[in-house]
Amino acid sequence: MSTHARIEDLVLRGEEAVRLAEKRAADRQHPRGKLTVRERVDRFADPGSFTQIDAFTRPGGDGDRPYGDGLVAGHATVDGRPVCLYAQDFAVHGGTLGEASARTAQKVVDLAVKIGCPVIGINDGGGARIQEGVAALAGYAGLARRHAAASGVVPQISLMLGPCAGGAVYTPALTDFTVVVRDTSYMVVTGPDVVRAATGVDATLDDLGGAETNATVSGNAHHLADDEDDALDWVRTLLGFLPANNREPAPEYADDTAPGVTDADRLLRAVIPDAENAAYDVTDIVSRVVDDGDLLPVHSGFARNMLCAFGRVAGRTVGVVANQPAHGAGVLDIDASEKAARFVRFCDAFGIPILTFADVPGYLPGVEQERGGIIRRGAKLVYAYSEATVPMVTVVLRKAYGGGYAVMGSKHLGADVNLAWPTARIAVIGAEGAAQVLHRRELAGLAPAARAERERELTTALRRTHGTPYAAAELGYVDAVIDPAETRVAVTRALRLLRGKSVGVPSRKHGNIPL
Repeated sequence: MSTHARIEDLVLRGEEAVRLAEKRAADRQHPRGKLTVRERVDRFADPGSFTQIDAFTRPGGDGDRPYGDGLVAGHATVDGRPVCLYAQDFAVHGGTLGEASARTAQKVVDLAVKIGCPVIGINDGGGARIQEGVAALAGYAGLARRHAAASGVVPQISLMLGPCAGGAVYTPALTDFTVVVRDTSYMVVTGPDVVRAATGVDATLDDLGGAETNATVSGNAHHLADDEDDALDWVRTLLGFLPANNREPAPEYADDTAPGVTDADRLLRAVIPDAENAAYDVTDIVSRVVDDGDLLPVHSGFARNMLCAFGRVAGRTVGVVANQPAHGAGVLDIDASEKAARFVRFCDAFGIPILTFADVPGYLPGVEQERGGIIRRGAKLVYAYSEATVPMVTVVLRKAYGGGYAVMGSKHLGADVNLAWPTARIAVIGAEGAAQVLHRRELAGLAPAARAERERELTTALRRTHGTPYAAAELGYVDAVIDPAETRVAVTRALRLLRGKSVGVPSRKHGNIPL
């Protein structure tokens, strides 16, 4: 047989082996409503762009030694931009990680850091491979170390597309964003049987670590997808907002911002209700400020009293942080503080400007919050804003009381441009609370009916002067009090100005700690 014929024969045999492996994987995955590992890679990456590495890696031992060791890994492009990725194959050893596949995953993360591109892990496996013992554990530990070293250097994203446990959830927890799929994704440290044996508590897998639980209760997941295609599409969209690494800017789009106040801008005057405590959706404001109303919420199901999202202003990516009065009056609690703190730190690590919208009654009081550590955990948000060096613009919409004012992108924590609407209130407490404190002696001597009437009179009088944005502007804490209709124009102007902000870009500013 000629050399040409031998090569052709080997290629055909290799292709046949891949085809048979894919058929076995499809027979196992499709009945569960899941894609095969290669279908996932093909749907995620640009057509024809994926280049596999370590396809012939095999585990040691005398038993089943599949090529690739249950991991498909390599590099590709997404919307023409390079990415590195690795994907677990649940059809091979249940997607567990062994010594050989761990080396490949580690190699992918190392490659991403070397070339400066995002790294994506597609997880669908049961953790460390039991039969390989400590070697498998060492593989996960080595991968975790690389994720920690890459934090703040390149964006890291994890898709959880099946049942994942043990090390299969701890390493994704070190990455910047985690995506789960409704009904098929599970993230648990231990399953129901172990929990029952150790604690005597009966809990279902959904209770412990179902997709809904991780996305709305524990906050382990940043996006809850309806199916795998939705998960892959969300990550592709996310990548469009992000820079390739911490030394490069995010993708820039055409700046077709309308130069003056438009009819759509004037609608902002009517968004906030007249009643000080009435709820409204802050996205109705944010969507009129960012380009084309295009927002990508992050952690949308968790700590819903805080909105964190990516958008663009004048064609460039911004990270939006906003109190959400539609949920819990936009109050700051433990979950909201930690959610926003980690988002701010990510934006700062990757040079993304931070646009803050404040409408906050303060920190949530109560025994549960105090015992849960609201002091130390709420301080994370103070720390995140304080250390940030990217351009920061803040708009106070309605109220900013107490510690909530200070922490939500105030001038004192380093914000560059601070704006406020004329109806905003910036104070230690609201007018009603101030009336009760400042006039408590007078009020204490009145009968209940007279006291209530006098409180209303004092509150009405205080609202005319107490905590107006003009008092903060006199002190320079607010740079301008603006017509709500001018918000988009003013924010755009400020962010354009701050493009020249000089902060220096170290080789690594800081990592992005787990939430």
